[in-house]
Amino acid sequence: MVLLTTLTQEVLTAILKCIDEGIHVVNTEGKTIFYNEVAATHDGMDVKEVQGKYLLDAFPSLTEDSSTLLKVIKTGKPIYNQTQVYMNLHGTRIDTMNTTLPIFLGNEIIGAVEIAKDYSRMKLLAERLLDLQKGLNKSSRKKALKQVTYTLNDLLTVNPGFQRMKDGAKKLAKSDAPILVYGESGTGKELFVQGMHHESHRSNAPFIAQNCAAIPETLLESILFGTAKGSYTGAIDRKGLFELADGGTLFLDELHTMPIEIQAKLLRVLEDGMVRRVGSSQSILVNVRVIAAMNVSPSKALQEQTLRADLYYRLNVFTFSLPPLRERKEDILFLTAYFIKEFNQKLHKNINGYEKKLGLFLTNYHWPGNVRELKHTIEYMMNVCEAGEQLRYEDLPSLLKHLTGTATIDSGEQENLSLRKNLERLERDLIMNALELSEGNINQAAKLLEIPRQTLQYKLKKIID
Repeated sequence: MVLLTTLTQEVLTAILKCIDEGIHVVNTEGKTIFYNEVAATHDGMDVKEVQGKYLLDAFPSLTEDSSTLLKVIKTGKPIYNQTQVYMNLHGTRIDTMNTTLPIFLGNEIIGAVEIAKDYSRMKLLAERLLDLQKGLNKSSRKKALKQVTYTLNDLLTVNPGFQRMKDGAKKLAKSDAPILVYGESGTGKELFVQGMHHESHRSNAPFIAQNCAAIPETLLESILFGTAKGSYTGAIDRKGLFELADGGTLFLDELHTMPIEIQAKLLRVLEDGMVRRVGSSQSILVNVRVIAAMNVSPSKALQEQTLRADLYYRLNVFTFSLPPLRERKEDILFLTAYFIKEFNQKLHKNINGYEKKLGLFLTNYHWPGNVRELKHTIEYMMNVCEAGEQLRYEDLPSLLKHLTGTATIDSGEQENLSLRKNLERLERDLIMNALELSEGNINQAAKLLEIPRQTLQYKLKKIID
């Protein structure tokens, strides 16, 4: 029994050490019984300085009232996503965002566990972003234009439907009504949005873009709406992106990743044009055109309840759905020729088009990464091909050639008729393709594959093993 308990503790410790978030566990006396390396990194401490120590001895700036761990032990109630500011043992200020949970054995509380995220670096980056935008806003209106580098003419197409959409966008850009843009990753959403800003009467005013998925919920609210002095420890009066974009355009990318609570506040700003900074009771009038974009369809976002219906109806005054590259096949070779010309100039080469076999592949490939993937593919080929020749099928990235090689099953080989083996190969190829498109980013690859991150990590382990 003792051996079994020891083994269980070792397994539990090994599991906790593998988790990529800070884990801090204390018993009912406030003594640390587990503290992983990630937590130590967040706190600017060494594990030995905390492990086995009474909590307030390791963190003397905390008290029984300010410590979330001790508070949970006392009340038995969990605390979710609460920021905590304190000085570590070495006098360094630490900001973390904690979820703290009581540990029960039956009906008896035996301790508490805290899962902490490093809030300091993210808040610093957010504040630098706002300071950068603020500095830009103070500069001349002409200088602000440098934020917009594209016009609608930069959206190259010979597809009649897409061209009609561009023509319509130029007309609707004159309006101040909000706009919703939907398109898969790589279809050119930000280029399209910048183009609409350029065509609007706000073209000499700021254009500010914010990806809603890139910032945690607690920071996104203060970035968008600003902060009032004293709203949290160390907070100062600071303008948010709405105030910084006053007179111009605010582009909110990946709107469906914005927390529902913040979507409600966004809706109020769209309705009355009034912004209230976090921690303030006063409202500020702003004149901002909001353009939002999503890489999932609005119907899917509504069905999955990641987009408020009332916000969708408010944004749905003008909606544009950018077609994926596979639905405008005439653009594939048109864009290929354009990218060859572009990279000929950049790389000082003289590639004369592409061979027929390659043209057939490019036309028939489904391009899950759309125009972005096509451009990166041509860029790769231009770097590996010989100067003065045509691009060849052999110049394709190995992954794309592998995909085409496994897509066709040779009926003459009995083993290749195995459904299981072919599905395994297809799954592996799709995973590797997603990883290449996302440049190794697991979260982005999982989104492309439309599977949970944990599922992708499990499948990658199987592939590696």
